[in-house]
Amino acid sequence: MDRSNVQARGTRNVELLSDDAYAIRLLEPALYNEDLAPVPAQKRRWGAFEIFNVWTNDVQSLAGYTLAASLFITAGISGWYVFAAIVLAGAVIMFLVNLSGRPSVHYGVPYAVMARTQMGVIGARFPAILRGIVGMFWYGAQTYFASTAVALAINAVVTTAPTGTFLGMNLVDWVSYVIVAVVQVALFVRGIDWIARFLNFAGPAVYVVMVLLLIAIWAQAGGELLSGVGTLFEGGKTGGAAVAAFFGVTGTMIAYFAAVVVNFGDFARFTKSLRHMRRGNFYGLPVSLAFFTFLSLFITAGAYIVYQDGQGDPLTNPADIVGQVGNPALTVIAAITFFLATVGINLVANFIPPAYDLANLVPSRISFRTGGLITALIGFVIGALWVAVIGEMGLPKFVDTLGAILAPLYGILVTDYYILRKRRLDLQHMYSTSPDGIYWFNRGWNTRALRAGGLAATFSIAAVWVPALADLGGYAWLIGAVLGGLFHWFAMRNHVIVTTGNEH
Repeated sequence: MDRSNVQARGTRNVELLSDDAYAIRLLEPALYNEDLAPVPAQKRRWGAFEIFNVWTNDVQSLAGYTLAASLFITAGISGWYVFAAIVLAGAVIMFLVNLSGRPSVHYGVPYAVMARTQMGVIGARFPAILRGIVGMFWYGAQTYFASTAVALAINAVVTTAPTGTFLGMNLVDWVSYVIVAVVQVALFVRGIDWIARFLNFAGPAVYVVMVLLLIAIWAQAGGELLSGVGTLFEGGKTGGAAVAAFFGVTGTMIAYFAAVVVNFGDFARFTKSLRHMRRGNFYGLPVSLAFFTFLSLFITAGAYIVYQDGQGDPLTNPADIVGQVGNPALTVIAAITFFLATVGINLVANFIPPAYDLANLVPSRISFRTGGLITALIGFVIGALWVAVIGEMGLPKFVDTLGAILAPLYGILVTDYYILRKRRLDLQHMYSTSPDGIYWFNRGWNTRALRAGGLAATFSIAAVWVPALADLGGYAWLIGAVLGGLFHWFAMRNHVIVTTGNEH
């Protein structure tokens, strides 16, 4: 039975958020455990610097650099235009996460719980686990990229490298991969606060290393570097094709952040206030991304001029570029720093969200820690197949595909919270399986919202994989988000109850 006509009761959000116990006896084990519970105000310790470092580590990861460098090479427009497109993407992402993070700042809940207000208290398990699966793929990919930094450090001190390979990786590669996998699990079990302190160190350290790397390359390239940046990556596109390529780069970079954009509430719930969240997003996204992309552009171009002598394709993995410098000390320091940064964001963006999502499946049996260990196991298998299987599609297409899957969830979240529910939610009903609950819908499932998301995802995924729609690949995330929100509004415009409670 559709429960859209059930009258809503007033909320007690202030009481629940200020009371550390928040009446646990009223919350049902089927939907509740301590990891999914609202974070009380006194336990919110993150300020703008912590949010800033979430983004700087995400931007600075080896996969982030590789994607940016790949876009310089494949976009077919000047490197300066690609630079501008990526900075524009940073500003757009800041706007998007300010929207998706706000409800979690107010109510203290992760995305897995927020999704219950849109999909139903039981139906929310589907989008949450979908987000978890995408996170596992990203976790495996980032684990592989982090292992290339460890391999770089090992190869810098090992005189004879092994030659035999399995799934495209030699013995040093596999040892490095296992080291990264073990370190990540060890960091995860230390807890979210310890991970935040880890990011506070790794984020600034990467910028120091990248500046040193640029200085080393610029000293050798001389005056050729400035002229090469503007002309090296041009592919001859002009007019409308160049404009389309520009916005395609912007769309692909937005898709890179898609997983974090959807579940940004998993981090925003730990911040002290909206002001801290917004300030951290500003400095961590358009500002930090502009600086990082500037360094990436010059390092990629300089490495091509100095180490490849204009031959072949430019190197896109900074670990490979560092290996060409010929300075063992810088090589080891840079390898360790890139490893730390990639591991840090992998835990925050791709490990913690799937752990929450798995815990949301059976809260009484799967804890946050158990969900994390399951994520680590599945991600290990995915990363091990990166070289031989998954990476063959190319990183931009990989990014666009995962972004297309998640995009409708973002559109549904924002449309439901801001337009349909007028920013008013009932915290107790998020944890209730009562048929009178306003998020119960039809036996705990909002099939209207699920169909809207599935239809939008069909269009966005097709934009990536259908040859006739190839020109839309870079816009897949935007297409999915807009359609997801539009279809959800159309399906639910007459079936939503607005509670009497207010935001806090």
